[in-house]
Amino acid sequence: MKASFIPCCAVLFGSAAFLTFAQTGPYNPEAWPPTIDLNKVVHFVSTDGEFTSPGGFWYEPPMTILAGGDHDTADFNIGGHTGKKVIGNYLNVADPMYTEWAETETIDILVQVYGDAALLNAQGQPRNFNFLTGVLPDLNFPVGGQIPVEAKNGRWNWVLFRIPNAIRPSDGLRYIGSIPPNAQGASQNGGVNGGTIRFEGVPNLIVRLVAFGEEGAFGTPEDINQFLPPEACDPEPETNLAGIDIAAGSANHMEVINNGDQTVTFADNVGPAGDQRRVVIPSALYLNFGITDNHLGKPCNDPRAVKVCVDFYDDPAFAGLDVRFGPEAFATDALSGVDFVAPARRHVMQGTGTWVRRSWTVAAVNLKGVNAGTLTAGPRFISENGQVAVSRFELAVLRTGEHPLAGQDPLANCYEDPNVCTDAYGRYAELDLGQDIRNGLNTGSSGGDQEMIVEEAGPAGDRRQAVRAAHDDGTPGFGHQFLNFAITDEALGPNSQPNAHLAICITYYDDPALIGTTIRPEAYRVEVNGVEQFGFAPGAWAVALEGTDQWRTAYWEIPAIKFSGVNQGPQAAARFITGDAGDIQGKIAVTRVRYAVIRPCGPNAGENLLAECKPLTDVSLAIARSGNNVQLSWPAAGNFQVQGTADLSNPQWAVINATVEVIEGQNVVTLPIGAGTQYFRLVQ
Repeated sequence: MKASFIPCCAVLFGSAAFLTFAQTGPYNPEAWPPTIDLNKVVHFVSTDGEFTSPGGFWYEPPMTILAGGDHDTADFNIGGHTGKKVIGNYLNVADPMYTEWAETETIDILVQVYGDAALLNAQGQPRNFNFLTGVLPDLNFPVGGQIPVEAKNGRWNWVLFRIPNAIRPSDGLRYIGSIPPNAQGASQNGGVNGGTIRFEGVPNLIVRLVAFGEEGAFGTPEDINQFLPPEACDPEPETNLAGIDIAAGSANHMEVINNGDQTVTFADNVGPAGDQRRVVIPSALYLNFGITDNHLGKPCNDPRAVKVCVDFYDDPAFAGLDVRFGPEAFATDALSGVDFVAPARRHVMQGTGTWVRRSWTVAAVNLKGVNAGTLTAGPRFISENGQVAVSRFELAVLRTGEHPLAGQDPLANCYEDPNVCTDAYGRYAELDLGQDIRNGLNTGSSGGDQEMIVEEAGPAGDRRQAVRAAHDDGTPGFGHQFLNFAITDEALGPNSQPNAHLAICITYYDDPALIGTTIRPEAYRVEVNGVEQFGFAPGAWAVALEGTDQWRTAYWEIPAIKFSGVNQGPQAAARFITGDAGDIQGKIAVTRVRYAVIRPCGPNAGENLLAECKPLTDVSLAIARSGNNVQLSWPAAGNFQVQGTADLSNPQWAVINATVEVIEGQNVVTLPIGAGTQYFRLVQ
């Protein structure tokens, strides 16, 4: 029996409220839209199994939403249903029946999405939804449309995209539906990396259903893309921190929850001699803290990343017992949605007999909390195989957008991995192909668009082994413009550590044949508000070759980077880009690569082991007459050299052939005054 729907109304039955929907949209997310056409071919996948084929030419199995790699997804419970949340940057959907689309000129993509900030751009405005079709090396990037801001409503919504199935120039066939003879990579389902159609650049997107269909199979975008308003709610308060210090007997809008399976006891004089404290100890598994007075906001506010900082005691009695402690569950919406923090993120007690202070950042937390009663809350904690004593607990909401506290972290000095404040992890890695040094760093795997060639390069008097991007010397069909270096043996610490501040110094050949060609870091991984995603170095970081026929250095600092790598394992930092795809001018030879982590705390705080490679700011070359000579002087630090030329209209810069003396921290060169004009410059 078909239900009739009334637009934008709530019908009350007893104490429950049910939203009803109109036949003209917005349509009920619990059923297929009434605009569907069973005579059109449709393939679909339902994440919670609640949608089945309505008949006709609609097929459910075996389409899948892929997980892992650069298109990782995970189950996510929100809005009363379990969807798939994009953990990486892409949503890749595999359709083993992809050949059915070989003659289809236009493909409609119906998606049920959750209405949160992931639908919009960083400024909260509509953006193009780009799709990737085809297989390497023949790719196409059609735009499927935009989603209006009204869709950010905290509800499940139907959205319809429409993309052309364009003709592939290489063989005259369509991108979706066939595989060309020169296909590269995992193309078994007619697309890239094992998929068929990939959603581009959609971190944190949550979907419940994805369907591919012939044009008109679901209606029109104008029919489908209509949205109910969000629940009315007070704006987020101008606060971002709450906490309780049990040892000090003070609280900032926070209290310990003591009920149900979250009962606790309090104890005094816990800890090592000289630092004993009053603590709270869970009676069983769970420890929960409630926020009073809606101090950080209400459950109807948007979910936000939260950072929790905890002081807890690593009791000597825990040694060898595999006691684990950390956040366990959190609310995803104001209803009954709950998600779980990966068990691997929990702290493993070693029995050191010391107080540990560390943090965890959890993305997309709703303040309804888990079993928080009338209070609001962040993540609930679990204490496995032993009861962990806590002396202080703080929770910060990491505000975004136009909020006056956006971008602030009031717990910035509380680190997720306390080992970054010690010497537990290395800070330096080096690859020197000319000297055959591989100290925690090596050339990465070569293939795809990062095919690399190791060969001799450099000026006639200083030839060295170096690596370059293959460019047109590589497998046909790829740009081959990337260099990628593997970090070996966790030389700079594990991937579990928080974002690192990384200094990079490379030594490259300034080839006279490649004047104007550039090199710079390009893509890397970074954690933003608890979610690891792609980061991209700005184009302004590009270093252009000047053609001096010398080995030169280039230096960059990436303030926040993870070592999980981009298309490179087991670990890597940033991938490098050289020149333009297919351009012979991109063959820049790199002989040496050095990485140094600048630690934020501890005995090595702020120390940069590549400081000598860093360009000095406000450096000048001084010129003074001394009798019949001229003296050039510049700072001895910074690895600078003086070059000269007699003509600026067509300069031929060359290193000055003279003895350099160090006098009171300055490099000094003395030259005789001769006929003609000479120009000088400093080069690092």
